[in-house]
Amino acid sequence: MSYNDRFIRASMKEHVDRVPVWYMRQAGRYDPEYRKIKEKYSLLEICKQPELAAEVTLMPVRKLGVDAAILYSDIMNPVASIGIDFDIVANIGPVIHNPIRSAADVERLKPIDVEGDLGHVIETIRILDRELDVPLITFAGAPFTIASYLIEGRPSKNYLSTKEMMYSEPKVWHELMRKLGDMVITYLRAHVAAGGKAFQLFDSWVGALAPADFKRFVLPTIERIFDELSDLPQPKIYFPGVSSGELLPELHNLKANVIGLDWRVSIPEGRRRLDHKFAVQGNLDPTILTAPMSVIESYAAEIIDQGITDPGFIFNLGHGLFPEASLEKLAELTAFIHTYSEKAIKAQNKGATSNV
Repeated sequence: MSYNDRFIRASMKEHVDRVPVWYMRQAGRYDPEYRKIKEKYSLLEICKQPELAAEVTLMPVRKLGVDAAILYSDIMNPVASIGIDFDIVANIGPVIHNPIRSAADVERLKPIDVEGDLGHVIETIRILDRELDVPLITFAGAPFTIASYLIEGRPSKNYLSTKEMMYSEPKVWHELMRKLGDMVITYLRAHVAAGGKAFQLFDSWVGALAPADFKRFVLPTIERIFDELSDLPQPKIYFPGVSSGELLPELHNLKANVIGLDWRVSIPEGRRRLDHKFAVQGNLDPTILTAPMSVIESYAAEIIDQGITDPGFIFNLGHGLFPEASLEKLAELTAFIHTYSEKAIKAQNKGATSNV
């Protein structure tokens, strides 16, 4: 079985013959087979069955032909181990039964016990390490995004209680960031030890912060996470979520390999704001998948043309797939990305050679 390492090479800004692609939430409700599984089991129930979680992880690799798998899990999984009681509620998201509102609430959070409480996640990674012929990306939720759920008690649009703690109780806030940072570091290191070939830190909602607040209240913990995992050779991705373009200039010192971009900032502008220090990943607006294939392909071609001008580009969406997306269109899009980018890279290389 040949191993497709294009995703790894692109992450490290090495040469690839075609652009690698994977999709956030590629194991999800757009797939009718997955929807049938969800009729029997909840997300958390699937996660606790390693063979089933591994199968769900493998499904989009087989059906779409993507260049990387993303572990079927949820960013909330590790918080159960530190003392948070929650459910994933349909049409709402994470609902916290004991939200964090005070210094005492932060104090009661305990260190994560990965093997004791999350052995099912580790076993899923081990199974996938044996089965996959593409790299497995594992992931964790970043401290701000996790904190926003823990403090608000559920998804929020304005993060009022979260920001109130930041501004009014900065010592409590920083202690919460420290504990969540410790959780993420331990969790991701265990993923790599079990066979994860790369990891992504999802900071889905940090774009709600002004750059100055991001720099003061969040960035130190993000930098610490990547600093403490910098001994690992596996590619490291930071995705600062939606509406995060204004935060990109603050990431220059991050010891990550790849930065994920949403669709509100172009690939060239994202690279400029990042001072060309990182590989970049993105950034098709997921809602474009509702359009005819000719429209989808025109947008994808523009992104690919922008991406291949510098080494280090991975095609992805600017956020996760939504349930209404078409499995057939995604398979067509993946094939188009591979075919179009291979021709474009060959033409680019031929042009560079002729100019020598």
